[in-house]
Amino acid sequence: MATTHAGERSARPFAGSHVEDLVVITGFSGAGKSTAMQVFEDAGYFCVDNLPPEMIRGLMELFVHEGSKVERAAVVSDVRGGAYFETLLAVLEDLQALGLSHRVLFLDADEQTLMTRYKETRRRHPLSPEGSVATGIADERALLAGLRDQADVVIDTTGLTGAMLRRRIADEFLPRQATSRMAVTFGSFGFKHGPARDADLVFDVRFLPNPHYVPELRPLTGHDDRIVDYVGREGKLEAFYALLEPLLDFLIPQYVAEGKAHLMVAIGCTGGRHRSVAITEHLGRRYRDHDDVWIEVTHRDVDRSPK
Repeated sequence: MATTHAGERSARPFAGSHVEDLVVITGFSGAGKSTAMQVFEDAGYFCVDNLPPEMIRGLMELFVHEGSKVERAAVVSDVRGGAYFETLLAVLEDLQALGLSHRVLFLDADEQTLMTRYKETRRRHPLSPEGSVATGIADERALLAGLRDQADVVIDTTGLTGAMLRRRIADEFLPRQATSRMAVTFGSFGFKHGPARDADLVFDVRFLPNPHYVPELRPLTGHDDRIVDYVGREGKLEAFYALLEPLLDFLIPQYVAEGKAHLMVAIGCTGGRHRSVAITEHLGRRYRDHDDVWIEVTHRDVDRSPK
């Protein structure tokens, strides 16, 4: 991996614009531009993919309009724009002259890496849709030479995994506090109402005592202390926490270090009203004060009527 920096851009704001940061992402097809845009999207940037260069200034002028709340934007502009792409260098120079603060991220990779990635995805190169990938890469290299020299940051993605690239981009472009906290959602659900389809981790707690079969407890939910007491009456709940919490204590920092933006931990019981709700609430309280994560607690099926 290699990273290089060009000179600092003008810090003078674009007249009337609320945009504090504009990042223009460009570089070789297959070098990781989509992954780069995801980093900025996860950080709350307004993102546009495959934007022709001539439209970059128009986009910024749109943000000038009264009422626009866009403060940070990232756009990808590359050879998919066809003949329009050749004007990107000139457009960037115009933005400089207009006093619009912007940064350029250029993604590079060696030829073998680019060819391997195209082979794995079975996609056609935009500059050689009917020919060889090697021909497209060669033509693209000629088009990109001037842009690479003018970029603020050049990252060679040869040998980088997606997680490594995301972390490198975040370290180069984003304030540390914007990338150091991962969003963690603890969500309860009932298996009888379908699986938790968007979960990263799923824990089945149907082995615990079920309050559903106690008539006076059935109308209650896991928010009630009586449900918590019942679920924990045999000691299995504390034993479960003794295993689950150290696992999460290990996993969460690993995901943060990888650059993961959101982790969904789903806790499932039969109906999603009692056991899973109680455990989800417990986990939310336990991890809420951790400095490196944002915590959200959701209950998909807690409001379903017990039958």
